[in-house]
Amino acid sequence: MQDIKVAVDAVIFGYFDKQDLQLLLIKRKIDPFKGGWALPGGLVLDDENLDDAVKRELHEEAGIKPDFLEQLYTFGNVGRDPRNRVVSVAYLGLVNPSYHELFADSDAEDAQWFSVNKLPSLAFDHKSIIDTALKRLRTKLQYQPIGFNLLNEEFPFSDLENLYRTIVGREIDRRNFRKKIMSYGLLNETDNVKKEGSGRPGKLFTFNKEKYEELEKEGFYFEIK
Repeated sequence: MQDIKVAVDAVIFGYFDKQDLQLLLIKRKIDPFKGGWALPGGLVLDDENLDDAVKRELHEEAGIKPDFLEQLYTFGNVGRDPRNRVVSVAYLGLVNPSYHELFADSDAEDAQWFSVNKLPSLAFDHKSIIDTALKRLRTKLQYQPIGFNLLNEEFPFSDLENLYRTIVGREIDRRNFRKKIMSYGLLNETDNVKKEGSGRPGKLFTFNKEKYEELEKEGFYFEIK
């Protein structure tokens, strides 16, 4: 009887102001793919739950704790790991990099953020896992405003607009986007402002979590055009 091992891998997205969507990768310290870039992750311990395993690996290999984390998909093709038959439960996570200082340890030699548009060669089947995570993220934006997890507590509307445009990978109708966001009451306007470029200072907003939870119970679809 074949000994099948269970692993977890984490696709963690981050966002820096006015940059591409970022992905967290670690440089492997051990074979296989020693010195290569990969998703944070590893084998699940015998006495460990899956959620605990992925949180442990993220802490050990990158020193972070995601603001948003959920199961993504299970990957189990034969030969995906040259050492053993390994089935991996992948997770999708979001963090605001401003609040997290990367620290590589355990099986990781280094941990860095990479633009999703400029990824290095990846170990195992991690490119396929990342592609699946990107599709999930773009779909979730249509019914769950998870993008707010990537922003500062207070932010100008332009940051939210740029974030959504970055995630979906295309231009969006700015007027329609603002109109829809404001109509749902998902933002609270603050008395603070932020100066951007040569224009007039823009108002800063916060995310209205209570209003979102109310809308979520009713069910709503936020279409991005």
